[in-house]
Amino acid sequence: MSTTLEATVVAGENADLGRMIATSEGICGGQPRVAGTGVSVRRIVGWYKTGLSPEEIAEEVGHLSLAQVYVALAFYHANRCTIDATLAREDSAARGGAET
Repeated sequence: MSTTLEATVVAGENADLGRMIATSEGICGGQPRVAGTGVSVRRIVGWYKTGLSPEEIAEEVGHLSLAQVYVALAFYHANRCTIDATLAREDSAARGGAET
């Protein structure tokens, strides 16, 4: 069940920014994602943290608009503690559970 309704206009003029991020069980593990796509906020943040600019991310992922990338990054910054904690747990699990 989706906790955010999918926007019919995902990005564009008069887009409802609050509806551009969605969570749904069974899609991206229930983690926040760009509405109407399978691209998680975590994935966009990962690319951003490797040094890609929002423009480069939108260019690399051709079906994402620049507005969608910026909304995902804004969502990350508004929820930074929670998302960073999730990323740290996943990183720890990937390293075999070793805490640093």
